[in-house]
Amino acid sequence: MVNNPEERLGELLKKFNYINDLELKDAIKNHKKSNKSFSEFLVDHDYLDEEELIHVMEIQLGLPRADLYEYVLGPNLAQYIPENIAKYYKVVPLQKSGNDLKVAMAEPNDIIAIDDMALASNLKIKPYIATRKEIKRAQGLIYSMVGHNTDDIFANLSDNREDDQIELDELKEMVEDAPIVQLTNVIINEAVQMRASDIHIEPQEQEVKVRYRIDGVLRENMIVPKYSQQAFISRIKIMAGLDITKRKTPQDGRVKLNLSGLEVDMRVSTLPTVHGESVVIRVLEKNDNLLNIAKLGFSDKNLSVFKQMVYNPHGIILATGPTGSGKSTTLFAVLNELNSVEKKLITIEDPVEYQLRGINQVQVNPQAGLSFAKTLRSILRQDPDIIMVGEVRDEETAMISVRAALTGHLVLSSLHTNDAVSSITRLVEMGVPAYLVASTLRGVIAQRLVRRLCSNCKEEYSPDEKEFKLLALKPGEKLYKAKGCSKCNATGYSGRLAVQEVLKIDDDLAKMIANNKGKQEIKELAIEKGMITLLDDAKYKVIKGLTSYEELERVIVKL
Repeated sequence: MVNNPEERLGELLKKFNYINDLELKDAIKNHKKSNKSFSEFLVDHDYLDEEELIHVMEIQLGLPRADLYEYVLGPNLAQYIPENIAKYYKVVPLQKSGNDLKVAMAEPNDIIAIDDMALASNLKIKPYIATRKEIKRAQGLIYSMVGHNTDDIFANLSDNREDDQIELDELKEMVEDAPIVQLTNVIINEAVQMRASDIHIEPQEQEVKVRYRIDGVLRENMIVPKYSQQAFISRIKIMAGLDITKRKTPQDGRVKLNLSGLEVDMRVSTLPTVHGESVVIRVLEKNDNLLNIAKLGFSDKNLSVFKQMVYNPHGIILATGPTGSGKSTTLFAVLNELNSVEKKLITIEDPVEYQLRGINQVQVNPQAGLSFAKTLRSILRQDPDIIMVGEVRDEETAMISVRAALTGHLVLSSLHTNDAVSSITRLVEMGVPAYLVASTLRGVIAQRLVRRLCSNCKEEYSPDEKEFKLLALKPGEKLYKAKGCSKCNATGYSGRLAVQEVLKIDDDLAKMIANNKGKQEIKELAIEKGMITLLDDAKYKVIKGLTSYEELERVIVKL
């Protein structure tokens, strides 16, 4: 019988093939020289991945895994567990309910940590399991802005004169004032907490509006006093390395912030308007789930077909849809799936948003003569196996991509079309001969993003006659709708879900394309061969309770 806790954990790790006998003996031996816990030692010394460890600890300890994205994390939680205790034990408070305090822990079997937290909070601790990375992110959200609130910040903002009267030297001083720095950090901190993809700072005649785009929908979040506009926007421009003296021309920059251990990468764009410079900040928080094909929301059938497409040794694979439909995320997930030391991967992007290890990424720069087409020509001399072109925008780029596919390369790219089959006609309209499209195109994925219903508060209801008929429901079958709770910021939705249409080009479809058959004929044959349309995939996800009928109508089609 195994009594040693290290050995008990090791036996479970072996059971799931996360570690072998030799590795376990080596880890136990080397751990004796370490002052870390055994689980932390295993991860830090690359014996296994932390997700594998968490999976086993869930089984070993019988404790639930905490999804920290489901909780509203803010400075108010700092009152329960002081920052020094949270960081020492690698814990984070999640939610108080009555006399109970839910706490995410990297080491949930640490009795001393639980006792210390109970003593500090005077509450009963309910431990949950989370990774150290997740806990560090959450600590940044909770402890980075303790003691700061917008009322105090606004009260301390300078109220001196109109923006156009501020001298440059005075503006530089205002930009470094604590209230402006705090205001900027509060806005960024809150945006990350609320999972916003973009922050919109919009000067109006009498005020400055701050809006967040959350799950694809803009929500007004704050009104900033007009008198602080110039200092506020200049603060952001300085952070992004932009010129604060240039207010009449658009500028673009990037900035990385570290908010109490939470790293945030942002892309900043300014645009002059009649009431001042409008600023949009794209918040780029790296999420490993987004780089996993299996986590993109595919139905089982679509995932199987998609994987068959992407493992072609050569040819063209396209992702299509409007701006903001998740095309780039899908392409990055494919790159991550195919990335290996045996293959050379090169991307051409405008702009480069996420930097991926092991992949050569090139930023397009038309002013310097680096267009998509010119860069693609140069890339072909770099002996790549897989090429990603951010977007096929013209005939020249399309033809070079086709030639690359014909010479043994796998080419990934995107197009702006409404459905998968339309990509074929779009390439032909660009000037690519139909026979070349037929011989190089391996598949197309068309997609949209719908909001995912909050699992904590979604509400069951009986569908009306229209919904019952259009979704082909069975008698007594129920649907779900958005309600709203504290976990989803009262929206009823939490995160987004892809709706997909996957078109795999086989010999029959290739013949139709080569013979210049019409879009409708090609689509009918594809459906006959099993292609699931965007609408049908959306219907399936509504019936499964993943999204709502309202989202289907908002994003896919008004039925």
